[in-house]
Amino acid sequence: MDGKGFMLKSVEKLIYDGRDLVEEFSDGSLDRYLVINNVYGRSLKGVELTTIGAPFFEGDYLESIRTTGRFITVDMTLKSTSFADLRKDIDALNHILVTDKDVTIEFGDEPGLVYYGRYAGMSSEYERSKIAQISFNIFCSDPYKYAKNETELELTGGLNTINNKGTAPAKPIITLTAKENSTYALIENQYDEYMLLGIPADDEQETIETRKSVLYENGSTLDTWRKATNEFIDPQRLHKIDGEMTTDDAGIRAGGYGTGDKLHGPAIYKELPKALQDFEIETTFDIISRREEESWRMGINFLDENMNMIGHIGIKDNHRKYKRRVPLARYGPYRGSGRKNGNLIGDTRTYDNARETTLFYLNAKREGDLFTFYIGEWQGHKHIRWWEETYLDLAKEYAGRLKFITLYIASYADRRTPSRLRINSVEVFELSQVVEDTTPYIVRAGDEIMIDCDAGSVFINGRNAMPLKHIGSDFFHLESGYSTISIEPAEVFDGTVTFRERYR
Repeated sequence: MDGKGFMLKSVEKLIYDGRDLVEEFSDGSLDRYLVINNVYGRSLKGVELTTIGAPFFEGDYLESIRTTGRFITVDMTLKSTSFADLRKDIDALNHILVTDKDVTIEFGDEPGLVYYGRYAGMSSEYERSKIAQISFNIFCSDPYKYAKNETELELTGGLNTINNKGTAPAKPIITLTAKENSTYALIENQYDEYMLLGIPADDEQETIETRKSVLYENGSTLDTWRKATNEFIDPQRLHKIDGEMTTDDAGIRAGGYGTGDKLHGPAIYKELPKALQDFEIETTFDIISRREEESWRMGINFLDENMNMIGHIGIKDNHRKYKRRVPLARYGPYRGSGRKNGNLIGDTRTYDNARETTLFYLNAKREGDLFTFYIGEWQGHKHIRWWEETYLDLAKEYAGRLKFITLYIASYADRRTPSRLRINSVEVFELSQVVEDTTPYIVRAGDEIMIDCDAGSVFINGRNAMPLKHIGSDFFHLESGYSTISIEPAEVFDGTVTFRERYR
């Protein structure tokens, strides 16, 4: 203790789960303060050696070496203005320290670095005259400390040099954007570790486009669409077509929902320039719904040349007490609820208390007799949850050629309408079959590939792309110091690499 009565301190700050404990339990006086006296366990790391002894062999054979987790011990002094306040401060400290998950931990003498761990109990305590001298432990199952901020560097096609300033290998996230179509993507480092997606085409092989866009709408040509009638929708789902469809220059919006005692809102349709046997429909729904009482529905119907319903994809909120999201996918016309009536994705996939802002990718595809439906919720560069179902139409009940597309956005009864129900864009593709000696494209201009070497996952446009990963591919690290990353085809890709520097 110094001449003023403060305990000597070695660390100015301890920020635990984002909360500065020294600042939170100190008022600047000699009557109430928290001081970090010492912190132990941050120096040399622990290792565990596994050895094997053999007869007639001097010494032991080193089989493996493993870095163990670390325990950090914090010695602190807590002073309060009264005995009662001391008890309250200790209760408040307990509330902060005891968590059911690892949290961020920062120390004042290591600026810019963060540990991940959790409270592991008190090792000693001494109380005297409204002062508590406490030692407690933090267990870090991950023994490394990390740079607080991520490093993000630009990448170009071909050879790139990257400097990892940490003292331990880092786990990169590589994001590539395609400038043109490609049958493959290859990332390789200086140790011949590589990540290969797709198949590089041989000179003798033909590269083909298996998807040809026949319709694209983002709100800029809504004047080429017509107001739908009951033939183009499910009247049992959208009970009244009312209001107008418009654009906010970022996508397709309802410019008014009209009135009605059930679901009501605008619906428009368009005839494709040609009828399609094999097809794919791709769209993105952008939703901001902040109030539980909001109930709404938005979707796409697709019909054949004879106005028969081939299927439907959409999203709805059908409960006034929750911010609910229900993904919807169905083959054929509406025939009632349940899977037996064609509802492959529906009310059984409901989740409540959703984020206010949600972005969904929806995809419907028919190839031959096989229907495939996929709906994924975006967050960052990937889908955090998704639903996928297939149906084989062996009886060919829904084999008519696609000719009409219907878009609708609806609100329920007199409920308040969400801040945003927007169809960002919708695109329809004609599909062609892959034949022998051809190599299909895996990415097209504008597509994004994300390779997460930390999580061990690959995404293309947010969707799981692990089936495209070559069997010999590696989720490699960036070694400490300078590394090289080569990206091929060089003329196709540019992007970024993001990583957190790690320190031993």
